[in-house]
Amino acid sequence: MARTTQMSLIELMTLSEDISNVVEYLGRKGSFQFQSKKHDFSADKGVKSVSNFDRDFLDNLQKARIFLNIDDLDSDVLVCARANDKDREEAARILNAVNDLSDRYLKQTDEVTRVKNAYKEAMAFANLKVPYTELEHLSFLSLRIGRIPAENIDNLRFAVGNSAVIIPLGNDSSRIMAATSKKGRFALDTELKRFGFVNMEIPKDFEGIPEDVIESLKNQVIESEALLRHLDEERSNFADTHTDSIHHLLAAFSVGAQVFDIQNSLESTSMVYRLTGWIPSQETAVFMKELDELTEGRIAIREYLPTEVPSVIAGEEQVPVKLKHGKFISSFERMIFSYGSPLYGTIDPTPFVAVFFTVLFGIMFGDCGQGLVFLLMGILMAAKVIKVGGWNKFAPIFMAIGVSSSIMGLITGEFFTNETLLEPFAMWVTGLFGEPHAPILKVMPSSDPNSVKVIFGIFGMTIGLGFIINSIGLVINIINKMTQKKWGSALFGKIGLAGTVFFWYVVIFALRVAFFKHVPSAADWVIIGITLFFAAFGEPFERLLNGERPVIENGIGAMVIGGVVELIEVISNYLSSSISFVRVGAFALAHAVLGFIIHMMAERSGIIGGALVMIIGNAVVVVLEGMIVAIQVIRLQYYEFFSKFFNETGSEFKPLQFHYGNK
Repeated sequence: MARTTQMSLIELMTLSEDISNVVEYLGRKGSFQFQSKKHDFSADKGVKSVSNFDRDFLDNLQKARIFLNIDDLDSDVLVCARANDKDREEAARILNAVNDLSDRYLKQTDEVTRVKNAYKEAMAFANLKVPYTELEHLSFLSLRIGRIPAENIDNLRFAVGNSAVIIPLGNDSSRIMAATSKKGRFALDTELKRFGFVNMEIPKDFEGIPEDVIESLKNQVIESEALLRHLDEERSNFADTHTDSIHHLLAAFSVGAQVFDIQNSLESTSMVYRLTGWIPSQETAVFMKELDELTEGRIAIREYLPTEVPSVIAGEEQVPVKLKHGKFISSFERMIFSYGSPLYGTIDPTPFVAVFFTVLFGIMFGDCGQGLVFLLMGILMAAKVIKVGGWNKFAPIFMAIGVSSSIMGLITGEFFTNETLLEPFAMWVTGLFGEPHAPILKVMPSSDPNSVKVIFGIFGMTIGLGFIINSIGLVINIINKMTQKKWGSALFGKIGLAGTVFFWYVVIFALRVAFFKHVPSAADWVIIGITLFFAAFGEPFERLLNGERPVIENGIGAMVIGGVVELIEVISNYLSSSISFVRVGAFALAHAVLGFIIHMMAERSGIIGGALVMIIGNAVVVVLEGMIVAIQVIRLQYYEFFSKFFNETGSEFKPLQFHYGNK
């Protein structure tokens, strides 16, 4: 059976002149995990407080990119080398040009805003028929000119009554002139303040006839907006000619900044740096050769097996776990690590998960047409025609469940809920083995007496599949415990050999009695009793073989009580683990019934209505039922498969890899 990848610890001693190249090599290689968890390479958590000039360049380039409206970098920075002196010169040149353009653009934007505001202010006086300089010297009137929320004007007029006159200025009713007698100016100010009035400065150059001023300001607005458009074109042209350079520099400085942060946190003297970390053992020779060539021999490398590492021997450190698979199996790895990491050196469950997930999904979601939708989605995701972020890496899963659902659909005769289109295929296949009939396997309940037998047959098949899945989980656990030399845990307990034999024997015993009419013998009850005893009361025996003392930890009374509770747990656990897989058959039946309902509704809705029902119905089934079935399959694997051997978790291998940006 496949096991987790064998790992080695390597120690690197390199000169300070080579450390940047070594760190860059490790990050680009993506197969080296630092041994100590204390390493935190984020920008604000470096061990030494030293300015990271590459990160400063990166931050400024990001600001320049945003100003130039250039799309952010979407490529993998691993393909880019860290920034060099030539890159820094190019970045400085671009940043100087962008800063100059940005300053001019911001100044012109402010100028456009200022001129527009002046124009709007002047427009507020369009209703005045005499120059304001004459009005403000009136001896019998007190005038107030300013802004007020437009919805408050009517209320203001009602409040001041006949004591003041309110004159709208402009077309938007948000600027007004209020006039009252000199005696009533204080009462007017009070009311104006209550309704949100704000005094407005009269433009300094507002002299003479208002129309003259308005025309002059209008021309200034046109000229300033034209200059701003010219700068906008200049910005767009600059962006077009420098996009590739800026993207390259963003990637280069992103790598450079991370190299600096890592280097700044390493254990070192003034001349030598020390790095220790885990790598896959099969890559050790390549690492040594390439690092030796990179540093021209100025590096010392030592390799240690996990059994030679003191912290691992003492149980203070776990060897990181790396799983190695092809593209299809690797797409299921996140399903494993979302539950927990296997222990180092144990059996890798990913291939089993890939097979079980694909088969169980296909059984529960049997429709050839809907399965082809998943298959097509997977193909388009793999080709990156459909981009859904991190979900694209799961394209092989979509293709796998698409194939399994389509095969199940061919067997049950469903094609987008239609049960007649695949009849010729079913007749041809069944004709090869006897009398032709369609579908090959009729899942839909009917008045036919045989349909009940088929339904119970489906439930029996899914329980049998559950037996296989449970058994494989138990075997994995036993092998893992033996590998770890935990003989007690391997032999005793409900998921040890005793519990496994009890489970298997009871299943075989039930099948013999049910189908072969065997009469239970004394030997049957003896075997069941002994295996059940060691499964339920196995803790003292586990502790004895595992070398744990005392053997009976909390006294005989506690041991008996715990054993009785465990006895109930063993029986209920194996019973529920088996019955739980009935849901697979139930979902297969539910899927068939739902497809039948959609098809019947379509037939009774006319041509156009029927087409809409088929499209919407199948879309709902693919999205909603597809999600529900996926959740149920994951649940079955988590609770009925993983729970058999995931009683301890390891540490996932997370190698040093460069990423883009400041994350």
